[in-house]
Amino acid sequence: MSSLTHFDAQGQAHMVDVAAKPATHRVAVATGRIEMQAETLALIESGTAKKGDVLGIARIAGIQAAKKTSDLIPLCHPLALTRVAVDFGTGEGGVPQVVCTATVETVGPTGVEMEALTAVQVALLTIYDMCKAVDRGMTINGVHVLEKHGGKSGSYTAAPPAKG
Repeated sequence: MSSLTHFDAQGQAHMVDVAAKPATHRVAVATGRIEMQAETLALIESGTAKKGDVLGIARIAGIQAAKKTSDLIPLCHPLALTRVAVDFGTGEGGVPQVVCTATVETVGPTGVEMEALTAVQVALLTIYDMCKAVDRGMTINGVHVLEKHGGKSGSYTAAPPAKG
């Protein structure tokens, strides 16, 4: 395992210098899910939640979050994102849930994994916020990077989940 890059030789936190790194096309895909009561999922799917279009608002929140990642995570570089897509699936695996997948792209000297993860987390938190009046027991789970491409370290694809 390589050393942590956000610490200098004296052990002090610092922003990584990416000035000498070439700009390359970079892509990251992250996912996560929010589990809920079946009745809550039915409200979301029917579009009858009291606060409105839950998934539409969560999509916009995720996109905004990706763009603001460097404002939230202290050592992230501000990036010029070229694409942010936030998508949802529901009820997968027999569990009442919404699965969120975010794809983020840029052309630059550093990757976009943090932006994809932030988009997923904020989109899922937005679903919680919009539905908490009817289901405070919702849980956010399994947020992780599915894949990333570009840069010196090349590509990464998460291992498929173990069959139970």
